[in-house]
Amino acid sequence: MNVVGMTLEEAGALLRTKQATSVELTLAVLDRINAVEPKTRAYVTVTEDLAMQQARKADERIAKGQAGPLTGVPMQLKDNISTKGVRTTCSSKMLSNFVPVYDATVARKLYDAGAVLVGKGNMDEFAMGSSTENSAVQKTHNPWALDRVPGGSSGGPAAAVAAGEGFYSLGSDTGGSIRQPAALCGIVGLKPTYGLVSRYGLVAFASSLDQIGPMTKTVKDNALVLNAIAGNDPSDSTSLKVTPPDYTKALTGDIKGLRIGVPKEYFVEGMQPGVEKCVRDAIKMLEKLGAKLGEASLPSTPYAMAVYYIIAPSEASANLARYDGVKYGYSAKNASTMWEAMERTKQEGFGPEVKRRIMIGTYALSAGYYDAYYLKAQKVRTLIRREFEEVFKKFDVLVTPTSPSVAFKMGEKTADPVQMYLNDVFTIPANIAGIPGVSVQAGLSDGLPVGVQFLASHLQEETLLKVAHAYEQAAGWHKLRAKV
Repeated sequence: MNVVGMTLEEAGALLRTKQATSVELTLAVLDRINAVEPKTRAYVTVTEDLAMQQARKADERIAKGQAGPLTGVPMQLKDNISTKGVRTTCSSKMLSNFVPVYDATVARKLYDAGAVLVGKGNMDEFAMGSSTENSAVQKTHNPWALDRVPGGSSGGPAAAVAAGEGFYSLGSDTGGSIRQPAALCGIVGLKPTYGLVSRYGLVAFASSLDQIGPMTKTVKDNALVLNAIAGNDPSDSTSLKVTPPDYTKALTGDIKGLRIGVPKEYFVEGMQPGVEKCVRDAIKMLEKLGAKLGEASLPSTPYAMAVYYIIAPSEASANLARYDGVKYGYSAKNASTMWEAMERTKQEGFGPEVKRRIMIGTYALSAGYYDAYYLKAQKVRTLIRREFEEVFKKFDVLVTPTSPSVAFKMGEKTADPVQMYLNDVFTIPANIAGIPGVSVQAGLSDGLPVGVQFLASHLQEETLLKVAHAYEQAAGWHKLRAKV
């Protein structure tokens, strides 16, 4: 069975019409993983035994006529989402042998829907990075060009979906970690509104910014997964008390009269010409579909990057303080004092990027500097949020590039952290404001995928996906597949 180009929707239809069983589909995906994984390295752990158990249960459920859209369909989870009995490493030496005793809410919801877990996706350590080169396990390769990065930090999930090593995956997005790798690997990546999807069981990086979201081949697939994972969770105090709609019903293809803004601050100097051309072409396509285009302005956008790199490291320094070698995770041996054991545990367990961000965050929160950095960053965060609120009074959706460049070569930016951080310049503002954003493929530049990003106001995922779906179907770029 050829699963490479198949979508989640198509795989589900095969199962429900009895043209294939979940066991057959799962074996086909595991064969694909065995064949491609030496090239892509998208998985930290492959859960073959668990997958076959879940596939057999799914087949029983299908035989009873109890199948939903996700029942029996193999999928992957990013390795910072807790899975009971399955290693959750965050691609870090610190958690290399950590096996959770509970499932994250999103994992439980997918299991309840009959999904089949085939493994855990590689990532930048503790979700800190834009290329998946910071993983302590391995470097993931872009299926479109194996000498290039897949983006990050959800590079494993993006590469796995693009290479046909699973029909969909869940990633986490703190500053663009779903949308940027989705753009670089030519798939669809959604960061939902903050609080729409439970973060219970997500290993925390920056708690006020983190959000879990689906990574898929099409917008329809994305809506199907969002239907399964969205909704209030009493276990997460930041979870919104809302009843999500059926997001697939919004995918009508009709966007006539919708007001779409083009923020002038998102077309910056230094963006690759091929990327800008693809995004400009996408904007023309939206106009042909009947949308009303207009220029928008978000003047505080240039400060979003600075705000992010104060708030995110500050929250990371607090969240990662728990890894002291006592409670769980890696523990340094043969230390003579408690303090020495703690110091050596952090020194040996964390990689360079994680240490860099802990030091930045600790400095920003320290006495004497809190007002100058952290408090000021929070004030600018409020300004950015208010600017989005004002813009969304005039427009239903905003359209921007997802990333200023196509996938870059491995090692090209590892020596310059600031250049690496600039990959998220267009995605970070959505996390700062807590609004939803989705990246969809908008063509090729030098043979590599380009992403176009759509942003909407809080809880406007229906409008967001409506526009993304209409563009996707009209443009047809989603039919292209990586040749790995």
